[in-house]
Amino acid sequence: VHNTFVIERSYLQPPDRVFAAFAQPARKRRWYAEGDHEIQEFEMEFRVGGSERLHYRFKPGHPIAGSEIANESTYQDIVPERRIVMTSKMSLNGKPIVVMLATFEFLPTPAGTDLILSHQGAFLEWPEGPQMIEAGWRSLLDRFAKELEK
Repeated sequence: VHNTFVIERSYLQPPDRVFAAFAQPARKRRWYAEGDHEIQEFEMEFRVGGSERLHYRFKPGHPIAGSEIANESTYQDIVPERRIVMTSKMSLNGKPIVVMLATFEFLPTPAGTDLILSHQGAFLEWPEGPQMIEAGWRSLLDRFAKELEK
């Protein structure tokens, strides 16, 4: 299944502050990696050609408790305070389930910054994947807004 979606959000902070929450590993870990799972690994080398790895296991009580997710990403393009382009592969228990291209645009506005996420994915034997990934990004960007308030 192929799918594309776009999510737009507006933040009261300037582009340099919004961009920094994507670029600084400790800050990104808080809003992106932490959650209702146990983090096995989070590594981030924020540069063109650099990688980002997030491996986690779902905690008891989750519908797929004990299952492991692995996200392996590469930064393809970075223009400070303007754009991040990355490619990613997500696997569930070692089996690839989606390959993605994500572009984050940071647009200055009189009130702060508009963030536009354009996401394209090829979902491998995962028909409900597009809806789940979009819902996941919407939730992550809600958490991101809280990170910006710190």
